[in-house]
Amino acid sequence: MIKFGTDGWRGVIADDFTFDRLWLVACAISRYVVRSASGDPPRMLVGYDTRFNSGGFAELCAVAASRHGIDVKMSGSFVSTPSISYATVDLEADGAIMITASHNPARYSGIKFKAAYGGSATGAITASIEEELRRVEEDPPPRPDFLFEDVLAEGGVELFDPVPRYLDKVVSMVDADVFPAGDIKVVFDPMYGAGQGLFTEAMRRLGMDCLEIHGVHNPLFPGLHPEPIGDNLDGLKEAVVSGGCNVGIAVDGDADRVTAVDATGRFISSHMVFALLLKHLVEVRGWSGDVVKTVSTTTMIDRLCDRYGLELHVVPVGFKYICDLMLEQDILMGGEESGGTGIKNYIPERDGILVGLLLVEIIATHGKTLGQLVDELMDSLGRRFVYLRRDMELTRAHKEALLENLGALESAEIGGQEVTNLVTIDGLKFHRADGSWLMLRVSGTEAVVRVYAEAASQQEVEDLIDEGARLIDEVAPGQ
Repeated sequence: MIKFGTDGWRGVIADDFTFDRLWLVACAISRYVVRSASGDPPRMLVGYDTRFNSGGFAELCAVAASRHGIDVKMSGSFVSTPSISYATVDLEADGAIMITASHNPARYSGIKFKAAYGGSATGAITASIEEELRRVEEDPPPRPDFLFEDVLAEGGVELFDPVPRYLDKVVSMVDADVFPAGDIKVVFDPMYGAGQGLFTEAMRRLGMDCLEIHGVHNPLFPGLHPEPIGDNLDGLKEAVVSGGCNVGIAVDGDADRVTAVDATGRFISSHMVFALLLKHLVEVRGWSGDVVKTVSTTTMIDRLCDRYGLELHVVPVGFKYICDLMLEQDILMGGEESGGTGIKNYIPERDGILVGLLLVEIIATHGKTLGQLVDELMDSLGRRFVYLRRDMELTRAHKEALLENLGALESAEIGGQEVTNLVTIDGLKFHRADGSWLMLRVSGTEAVVRVYAEAASQQEVEDLIDEGARLIDEVAPGQ
């Protein structure tokens, strides 16, 4: 049975993720769009990333939508997810399909659905699509044999380019007046993904040069896992330091997540990005509103919200939960541990290119490195915040055992310290008296369990991660 995870459906190419199964999902999404569309005929966009055969998968989705009476615009080349999300609103479409597996390894592909508001499908929308999918699975429509050239010639699908209008928008969100011409040197790493060329063009429009690495189309992501975490950014660190640059910006495979490397080669994690951006939007931009974070995100955000008198909402992992609140309330910004951050006055969507540009704005505003700004922020909060995540690969049997038995791992103490609060929003999160915490969560998209921890030192956080791994090992497959 095909199940949607935190943001769409993903699977291993030629194993779970096949043309036949994708056809069923595309038909289900198309039926949902027909049923919920505001106009007649309905309108849908289709985009795709740089992964193996993403273009072919996108063509199949475009044909599925067209066969359901939907007017379809499909990107003529690979594009980032945020550019398709923005185009959904800009072109007043009823929804969009994006073929991408985001930050997953190269062997994966996937499909995301973006609603008419340009953000992740809400839980209610996802449930409706899955209901349609169950009906499609019971009585599947035959998958057509087609040449895409003929489909284009017949006029059921039209090619388009969302990038120019998207770049107009994200560049307009940046305070260009703070940039000293030519004084900030930036390296951009799209990690062989769909963000290629976007950041460099945005920087050019702002009057600055930008070097790009790993900016060729290679579906194997050679030597890289397209997730912008510290262990995957050695090339960016080297390019920044050897080039005497001020900052390196990295985005994931579909460019909706972002992290950075400062001038010294220091990794600036998603947590630090979130905290710096929140401080900047409140203190420099003067913006207001509530804040949303996923449960696996740093407690720096809690302390900043206390400082500024902002209400903080804590939600399960997955940007769709943040999007829900952005649609319903006045949300200043929302962020997740994996690097996805969204802000107000934009679509309710995470955007690595936009947030990366705002990080450059922060550097230009203060004339300091990101590392210096992080240290100053932690000093003002009265402690260090050292974060670590370990992903443990599992067999499917072990994953199922953990899903069924994770709650049995509740403990009154972790690493010899009393657990002061146990959070069960999405997995298990153990808060300790000294402000440190440990979290265990089974991935919704991979056969992986994620172990997260935050403490005041590297040794403490590594000890917490080891404690989490020990707890995971207590649950045996088939238990």
